[in-house]
Amino acid sequence: MTGEAIQADARDKMRKGVEYFGENLKGLRAGRVTPALVDNVRVEAYGSPTPLNQLATVSVPEPRQLLVKPFDPSMCTAIEKGILKSDLGITPETDGKVVRLNVPMMSGEQREKMAARVRELAEQARVTVRNIRRDQNKEVESAKKAGDLSEDQEHDLKEEMNKLTKEMETEIEKLQDARIKEIQDS
Repeated sequence: MTGEAIQADARDKMRKGVEYFGENLKGLRAGRVTPALVDNVRVEAYGSPTPLNQLATVSVPEPRQLLVKPFDPSMCTAIEKGILKSDLGITPETDGKVVRLNVPMMSGEQREKMAARVRELAEQARVTVRNIRRDQNKEVESAKKAGDLSEDQEHDLKEEMNKLTKEMETEIEKLQDARIKEIQDS
């Protein structure tokens, strides 16, 4: 594998890791209620766990309420169970046709817990990025041993991997800080 290919592969993998972190943040509750709050909820439907947004439409009829309207009304109880199993900490109410989620205001303690969860997810994302760097550095070393790269090229590629890692960690930090600010200010 050429140096450019290794570098491009590393950038792609790291970018996906950061994007995954960003997607996970959407599912964490901040002050405002959004349909993204239930994006990570899985519902046991027709024998397999299915994302909630594939079984129902989710809307925000009021500032502190989510309305989940299943495409198949018989799925209401399964949706209710899926929400209860999730880590949302919200008790759903159902009338047999729709499921309502009344989202209470977050207390100071809940805000701190949510901020800690954001920091935890950010650290997991940083570890993912560092693991990708380690794997790509091994790839560089293998390419050098195979005679595809010179010592200077190996050194330069490892330096580029470090720069790329710092860049991705900075991006993770920005996402983390923005989400924590949103949680604290709401």
